Amino acid sequence: MKLEFFIAKRLYFTDKGKERVSIPAVRVAIAGIAVGLAVMILTIAIVLGFKKEVSEKAIGFGAHIQVVNFDSNNTYEMQPIIVDSSLVEKIKGFEGVRHVQCYATKPCILKTQEDFEGVVLKGIGTDFDWDFFARNMVKGQLPTINDSTISREILISEITAKALKLDVGDAVFAYFVQDDIRARKFQICGIYNTDFSEYDKLIIIGDNRQVQQLNQWRKNQYSGIEILIDDFKHLDAIGDQVYFATANRFDEEGNSYYTRTIKESNPQLFSWLRLLDMNVWVIIVLMLAVAGFNMISGLLILILEKINFIGTMKALGSSNKSIRKIFMWQATFLITKGMIIGNLIGIMLCALQYYFHIIPLDASAYYVSYVPIYLNWTYWLLLNIGTWCISVLMLIGPSHIVTKISPAKVMRYE
Repeated sequence: MKLEFFIAKRLYFTDKGKERVSIPAVRVAIAGIAVGLAVMILTIAIVLGFKKEVSEKAIGFGAHIQVVNFDSNNTYEMQPIIVDSSLVEKIKGFEGVRHVQCYATKPCILKTQEDFEGVVLKGIGTDFDWDFFARNMVKGQLPTINDSTISREILISEITAKALKLDVGDAVFAYFVQDDIRARKFQICGIYNTDFSEYDKLIIIGDNRQVQQLNQWRKNQYSGIEILIDDFKHLDAIGDQVYFATANRFDEEGNSYYTRTIKESNPQLFSWLRLLDMNVWVIIVLMLAVAGFNMISGLLILILEKINFIGTMKALGSSNKSIRKIFMWQATFLITKGMIIGNLIGIMLCALQYYFHIIPLDASAYYVSYVPIYLNWTYWLLLNIGTWCISVLMLIGPSHIVTKISPAKVMRYE
């Protein structure tokens, strides 16, 4: 065991319980580290949770990647593509691709005797992944889609249901405007609510053959292909793979394909989410600065309180470097204690919010009804390592005050 570490440990543990001038400053320093780390853990968990929740909702409505007609614009009245089964199988074979499904969209007006709402019918088939909507069901059931008959069941949002005073089991007419107005009668089988109002008030889910009939499309014509992947981190890489697989390819009618990721479909949303990272860095820097300065003041008071000890050690032949190491070790013990307390507080608060949703949010403004939490353990570990290293490094400069203490003056003062 190093001499400096041994002396620092003896000083740290033997001084416990004694009345010392430095106790208030030391407690403030430990509290500063603990509160700062707890705030940083909460900040990262909340921002990651918020980004995860909002991203998953956008993906739930539009998948990670879409392949559409190159000539389509950004409206929901899209030019069709003929879906080639060989292309679908090729995309399914890419590493990281979880699911591939076809869809067809068409704007319409839902009308009751009292009111009307403009919506988009998103037609889906038997291959549709229902996980997202199943998690967000309010009442009723998901539409029954099979190969034998064209379903007239639709799934609508709670916003649309309230606006039109509709409930599960009610019938409603949808009017599709083309060269002439076509009407279709649908039955509401279920109501969903994702708290993502921009999409909730727009999207209804039904059978894609309804859209194909209205547009006079063939059975293999769709608005596009949706691709779900296993890990959002690989979105750009898989998006590039799909792009190169479709870039020089044409369907039976000579239509070319256009590949877009969810980030390209919703640039404003994901730009906004990226801006949240800046807030995290600002908070981390501020908390580290506050905790660091508290720790510096605590170290200086520890040194001044032990000025006689320093003079004696120098008189016995100890070097300035050796004495500085003793106080650096003492400060390290205090930093570690503060970090342990901070981790306990931060993780406990994260757990309380995660399981009990204590802090609510306005869903119309934030897209979620409560503060979301997602604790990434890799980020947590890096945060702890970074906090410990920066806190220790900030103390190297102030510890040089030891070199200014003269043993002769200290001994004369005694």
